[in-house]
Amino acid sequence: MAHGRPPPCRDGVISVLDMHTGGEPLRIVTGGFPPVLGHDILSKRRYVRDQLDGLRRLLLFEPRGHRDMYGALLVGSEEPDAHLGVLFMHNQGYSTMCGHAVLALGRYALDYGLIAEPSSPETQVNIHCPCGLVRAYVQYDRGRSGRVRFHSVPAFVFATDIPIDLPGPGRGKIVVDVAYGGAFYAFVSADCFGLDVCSSRTRDLVDAAVTVTNAVKAQVKLHHPDSEDLAFLYGTIITDGKDAFSEEPTANICVFGDAQVDRSPCGSGVTARVALQYHKGFVLLNQTRTFQSGPTGSLFTGKAVEETKCGDFKAVTVEIAGQAHYTGTANFCVEDDDVLKDGFLLR
Repeated sequence: MAHGRPPPCRDGVISVLDMHTGGEPLRIVTGGFPPVLGHDILSKRRYVRDQLDGLRRLLLFEPRGHRDMYGALLVGSEEPDAHLGVLFMHNQGYSTMCGHAVLALGRYALDYGLIAEPSSPETQVNIHCPCGLVRAYVQYDRGRSGRVRFHSVPAFVFATDIPIDLPGPGRGKIVVDVAYGGAFYAFVSADCFGLDVCSSRTRDLVDAAVTVTNAVKAQVKLHHPDSEDLAFLYGTIITDGKDAFSEEPTANICVFGDAQVDRSPCGSGVTARVALQYHKGFVLLNQTRTFQSGPTGSLFTGKAVEETKCGDFKAVTVEIAGQAHYTGTANFCVEDDDVLKDGFLLR
């Protein structure tokens, strides 16, 4: 093989650019992905899930990725105000919203020319996610992008104080809240399990969160006013229980997909948590709170900026802010005789 020449590839090269937001990775597909068919963003999500899912596994699973890798696939949007459309990929499938990815994509859109004329000190980037149009605002000064904030789709509380029976010895019944921030999450305090979100073993927190997710899926029927494609529980967020307003950060850990751990505070999860705190009277409009990732200590800020509606649900628009960083680029290919070419995961 000639020096510097890439190995032969079965289906060509797929190019990616990697970023992270608060420690949570994002692999943005920049080239080589087949055309995505569909008349709207949700039908494109279904098409990729049903017809092209092998590429998700190839890009996110080992040996090119890992169990907790996250991906973003840019697609066309039917929304006239959108600058870009995006599908989110994780170890189990396809999300409807991802806040850490929106924060990263805001920077990416400016730095890679998706916005024709960026403005200073802040440029608006409209990102069409499967849950709806999300408006990101990117700091921009003398050609450099920086911190990003975004305004969510309407976030609301589905139900509070839901009694859930947990299987297993010593588990019994707990009470959870379910809220929506572009995706549905169950919320429970770490105290219910005798754990601490910042100091307990991640494995113990993950086991508790997965148990809650499975129980809520089995015992609670979710619905969303806009589309049944949005009506599924994405994961469980275990909190430190400090929901009343404070100048000190409040910590949580988000476990979603197939026991995938968010290294950041979780943008869509924090959106749902702010809606829950506002619903319970713990925070006021435009009262900024700081949210900390239990695993990494990274920080987002969040606040409810206005009241709105989502169907019959009272809702709020939530603003989330954080910082994304670039980590590298890669060209991935497949060799026909590679028995592990399609990707794998180890537990």
